[in-house]
Formats: sequence, structure tokens, C-alpha cells
Amino acid sequence: MTKADPNKQSRSKRTGIHPPGQARFRAVMKAAEELGLLGGKDTRIGGRMSAQLIAQAKQRTGIEADTDLIEFALANIALKDDFAKTFRETRGTVDPTLKLGF
Repeated sequence: MTKADPNKQSRSKRTGIHPPGQARFRAVMKAAEELGLLGGKDTRIGGRMSAQLIAQAKQRTGIEADTDLIEFALANIALKDDFAKTFRETRGTVDPTLKLGF
């Protein structure tokens, strides 16, 4: 019986993602699912791209499977991101005397 390397992080069997990356992956995919974006898998997508691009994306996300990587990337694009708009709209709304602790 072989022992697991204690220095090696465990990965999810389904996605192959290291635990730190799983939280972001789950949050994005949950939001996409709640919006009905992950319904039936009825379309196939394919394309040619740089091996370096794929390797870097997999390394940064921890995602090993090509399908999961593409689905995660598309979900990130498809989800509405109002951060910049919200950031602009809330500018100047924090009390300047508030102690932020740093």
C-alpha cells in the first residue's frame, strides 16, 4: 500500500481542481446553474488554440479536464459582472473618518 505525499494537495475526483481553486470554481458554476446556464448539454464546441494558453489556464485554475476548463471560462464570461459599475456608484459613500484598521 502506498502512502499519499503529505506535501501534495488533494484534488477533486470530478474536476481535478486543488481545494483553493475549488471555491471559485464552485461559486462560478453555482451562479451559472442558478441562472439556468448549465441546463442540458446539447451543444458541442471545438477549436484550435495555443497549447501554452491551455497549459497556463489549467495551471492558474487547477482545472485538468478540457471540458471543465471551457465550461468554467464560458461561465465566467456569461455571468454578469457589475463590479466596475458598482464601484463607481459607491465612490465617496464610505465615511472618510471610518477607521479601517490599516
